[in-house]
Amino acid sequence: MTEYVPPKVWTWDTESGGTFASINRPIAGATHEQALPVGKHPLQLYSLATPNGQKVTILLEELLALGHAGAEYDAWLIKIGDGDQFGSGFVAVNPNSKIPALLDRSGDTPIRVFESGAILQYLAEKFAAFLPTEPAARAECLSWLFWQMGSAPYLGGGFGHFYAYAPSKVEYPINRFAMETKRQLDVLNQRLAVSEYIAGDEYTIADIAIWPWYGGLVKGRLYGASAEFLSVHEYTHVLRWADAIEARPAVQRGRRVNRVSGEPAEQLRERHDASDLD
Repeated sequence: MTEYVPPKVWTWDTESGGTFASINRPIAGATHEQALPVGKHPLQLYSLATPNGQKVTILLEELLALGHAGAEYDAWLIKIGDGDQFGSGFVAVNPNSKIPALLDRSGDTPIRVFESGAILQYLAEKFAAFLPTEPAARAECLSWLFWQMGSAPYLGGGFGHFYAYAPSKVEYPINRFAMETKRQLDVLNQRLAVSEYIAGDEYTIADIAIWPWYGGLVKGRLYGASAEFLSVHEYTHVLRWADAIEARPAVQRGRRVNRVSGEPAEQLRERHDASDLD
């Protein structure tokens, strides 16, 4: 391996970047005009079934399962490999050009919400569900929600990228981020050794945020053979929790929305009615 010597001034090399080089760039904003479709429901979701996208569809399906009719939604597929996230309509909802993005059209003025953690908190507060109101319990739930938002980039953009997607395997970054990912799994494992769910005795948006990432990891769904590489069998409490969350019907439904890979029976490119999932 030739040692890399950074130049005095960095310049963008479009030939580097690995699997996702074609959709990465050092500037923000729209690249083309592309209006977003709008369906019949108050909530319009523009997403893809990545772990971040699954968080929102799982919560919406959980809200519907509780009987919150106002949580009916249209889920439109954003094909990030094709650059849909750089269309003018999407950028107007999320200037950061990342999925998921939500437009709440239930009031006189549409409300945009972007960043998956913000969307979870917004919906939980809107429907008074899956977010405790007692101050200490609420603080615990939100602390774990924001733990996920801060920690998962080390799992995805760090470990996942260098282990599975980088153009070449390099020992240092793989070791660095594998260590951090295992530390995070140990944080969760120690917590779940004394708590049924992440934030306590109740299932909350903290579980919904963390499960697609860390539940998916220990269930072997992320980054090829990473589960074996990271010895996920060591985290018995995380595995117990991951299985319990996966058994929930709303979670199973939410995982399928905006999915374009895997088994055909698990895929639902767009969702506009509950019957679409049947």
